[in-house]
Amino acid sequence: MTQMETGQKARVSAITGFVERQSDIENNRYVFAYTITIENISASSFQLMSRHWLIQDANRKTEEVFGEGVVGEQPVIQPGESYTYTSGAVLETEIGTMEGRYFMQGENEGEFEVAIPKFVLSVPRTLH
Repeated sequence: MTQMETGQKARVSAITGFVERQSDIENNRYVFAYTITIENISASSFQLMSRHWLIQDANRKTEEVFGEGVVGEQPVIQPGESYTYTSGAVLETEIGTMEGRYFMQGENEGEFEVAIPKFVLSVPRTLH
């Protein structure tokens, strides 16, 4: 699990897994699932409005993804609570990384960003 605290507002953690049944290794299609948890460690609520991802494979091919919310939602996260979702990424190599940022709307603070720490996507037994 990768975890990072950003300022005093949110903590983001990621758990990843290789989805072998959806992958096609002979055709360089590696499917990964990732589960993100965003914890509100501030004193006021905020809403996740949008996201920006940088997804890079082992060949340094980088894909940028921008979008509203996550998995079709723009959750409001109350103080002391967390929001968890699972999504996926497809790479052309058996190892890659993801990182990015969430754009939040605070109840009292206005807009702010929360960094998503870089985490590794890897087929089991690929990294030593």
